[in-house]
Amino acid sequence: MAINDPSDPIVKTFAVKPKLKPTSTKSSPPETKYWESFRPKETQTLVSSITSLAFSPSHPHHFAATHSATVTIFSSQTLQPKSTIKDFKDVATSASFRSDGQLLAAGSHSGSIQVFDVKKRVALRTLREHTRPVHFVGYPRVDKLHLLSGGDDAVVKYWDIVKGVKEYDLIGHKDYVRCGDGSPASDDMFVTGSYDHTVRVWDVRVNKGSMLTVNHGAPVEDVIYLPSGGLIATAGGSVVKIWDVIGGGKLLYSMEKHNKTVTSLCVGRIGTDSPNFTDQSRILSVSLDGYLKVFDYSTLKVTFSKRYPAALTSVAFSPDCSTRVVGSANGVLFAGKRKTVGKVEPVKGEWGNYIGFGAVDEPEKRVLRPSYFRYFSRGQSEKPSKGDYLIMRPKRVKLAEHDKLLKKFHHKEALVSALQAKNPENVVAVIEELVSRKKLMKCVLNLGTDELGLLLGFLHKYCTVPRYAGVLIVLAKKVVEYRVDDINGSDELKVYVRYLKRLVVEEIRIQESLQEIQGMISPLLKIAGRR
Repeated sequence: MAINDPSDPIVKTFAVKPKLKPTSTKSSPPETKYWESFRPKETQTLVSSITSLAFSPSHPHHFAATHSATVTIFSSQTLQPKSTIKDFKDVATSASFRSDGQLLAAGSHSGSIQVFDVKKRVALRTLREHTRPVHFVGYPRVDKLHLLSGGDDAVVKYWDIVKGVKEYDLIGHKDYVRCGDGSPASDDMFVTGSYDHTVRVWDVRVNKGSMLTVNHGAPVEDVIYLPSGGLIATAGGSVVKIWDVIGGGKLLYSMEKHNKTVTSLCVGRIGTDSPNFTDQSRILSVSLDGYLKVFDYSTLKVTFSKRYPAALTSVAFSPDCSTRVVGSANGVLFAGKRKTVGKVEPVKGEWGNYIGFGAVDEPEKRVLRPSYFRYFSRGQSEKPSKGDYLIMRPKRVKLAEHDKLLKKFHHKEALVSALQAKNPENVVAVIEELVSRKKLMKCVLNLGTDELGLLLGFLHKYCTVPRYAGVLIVLAKKVVEYRVDDINGSDELKVYVRYLKRLVVEEIRIQESLQEIQGMISPLLKIAGRR
């Protein structure tokens, strides 16, 4: 019997275990961990190739994607479609948000440029000066009144969007203008790239020609300013080049890490979670080879690379360093969102552009909404400072019954209502208002017996009061004259008139006595004045 015979009851058999491979003690670099932390959520498949991606500069930094004849705006929190604009007659291109995030401009293959209100999704302007498809539309970094555009007619146009008219035609390119970007140093400077292999720097303050021209050596697909404003990055063919604009267009570096045409560039920033980074800005490039590459232009090295299962056509990075979006040629949107440790807020530079981001240790505060009680009670405990103005909301005046009736032009009812309230000031005020409207005697003629009794009783009680005598004595005379027949036919009204006559007689007697007293006192006052 063989020694290793498994049928032998003495021999024990054991399962064979695979040999363990030695684990690597090397950990991923901090920057690699950072870029891998953008975990892709559920991808969104759009109708056709995604021609451009753009983030809104204002919070909460929603982003727009152009595809087919549509611009879709996505929520930066859920990465799901928020609204859709379908006012284009042809393929939409190059979406661009204004600096306040309220307006969105996009070009199209029809040659027109549409300017939309983001909230209402209504086209405010339609600019139709280009004769060929428009591939580049962009707002300056801070300027809200102007717009840049470039198209296949090889012309760069500078627009006044308030008037909806073209200000300048900038001539210089000899082939399709496919890309451009505004300078972070000045709203009057911008750069454009063309299929004539050149990149031109323009300044609308100096003249209508380009200030600087550099030759990329291949059709230029994209060009961006770097945050300093003195460098630009260009993409053409499979190469990304960095140029010194201030130094006269000197070529600083050429990155040849892609295998196919580089289609889009953007500037990405690294959050300040790790203190190991000396320069926070990176260049993100995507290509038809399906690769996303992150290039650190301070060390001239590619620090991160990721392969996607499709040819890539566009890339964008959110200003708050929380979202990275990549668009592909087959309409798939690869959106990755990163969990931030603290609240990350953009820091504005000298020219108002976002140049840095700082992490705050405090937890993110809950956004107050109109459905919360604290939304309406906020600020009530704040004490005003010297420069504050206290604005009080005017109190709503509560109208009396006679005021409401006067407002409805019910004149007789207003007079009766005031008489029934027995407030002499209100009654006299209503009488004066009816006099100004020339309706008082008409109301007196339309009064019934009981209502006329109310008026005569009021006149008997207050017509000799000095404050009201000037109005009421004249009214009493008119009432007796106009309603003499009604008074003679009613014993109750005769009583009121009798009382009124007795009051008038008594008032005349008092006035005569006062005149006698005045006649005796006047000579004495004259004699006293002479002494």
